[in-house]
Amino acid sequence: MPQWDPGHYLRYSDERSRPFFDLTARIGAEQPRTVVDLGCGPGQLTATLVERWPSAQVTGFDSSEPMIDAARRYEGPRLRFVHQDVHDFAPDEPVDVIISNAMLQWVDDHREVLPRLVEALAPGGWLAFQVPGNQTSPSHVLLHELGQDPRFAQWTGAINRRIMPPAAEYLTQLSQLGLETDAWETTYLHVLPGDDPVYDWVAGTGARPYLQALPDAEREIFVREYKERVRAAYPRQDFGTVLGFRRIFAVGRRP
Repeated sequence: MPQWDPGHYLRYSDERSRPFFDLTARIGAEQPRTVVDLGCGPGQLTATLVERWPSAQVTGFDSSEPMIDAARRYEGPRLRFVHQDVHDFAPDEPVDVIISNAMLQWVDDHREVLPRLVEALAPGGWLAFQVPGNQTSPSHVLLHELGQDPRFAQWTGAINRRIMPPAAEYLTQLSQLGLETDAWETTYLHVLPGDDPVYDWVAGTGARPYLQALPDAEREIFVREYKERVRAAYPRQDFGTVLGFRRIFAVGRRP
């Protein structure tokens, strides 16, 4: 797993939060007792779940200590945060709502994790997750191509591209696991300000494994060349730079 920087991640918090609210808007739970957010990150979105469900006990889990440390400022009587990997998630009792926003793509066997999450649901419980589907967009293709360059490949050549399946495959899997499932895809057109906004965005998420793998001298060269390629692929316009970002959603209810 990458080492996360909560401050960098939150630079585009408004844009990153839109899929979370689009996802949770499709959850039909009215008065859940227990709500879990797997991969809660810095916690600001998890905190909104306390307002959404006033009678629920909400718990956010994340495998990153810096993210959990940042999230704990939101803790209260009905909200707590736990440093734990999704593979170790084993609730003491069935859960009414399980949410995972942009976390499962970092789990190598994430399709194998889904049956365990379904089993953790209470009758009538909801599972909702969202994963980025932009691994074949220019931002990530250019990142992968540069990572395969002989100058960098000894450090970055084996990094998993983590290409996610289409929504239809999640629909089939969750339906076969017994959930009444809704799945869809959305491409957001984020208008970003600044000189290198697409690099700044990717550096906070998808590029972190590459940047962390490289020694300092090689990282400087890598970043310079990646910025040049990204600027050409996403030209700045008078109103900003447009980043098209496809995301894949699935929401299922256990009968």
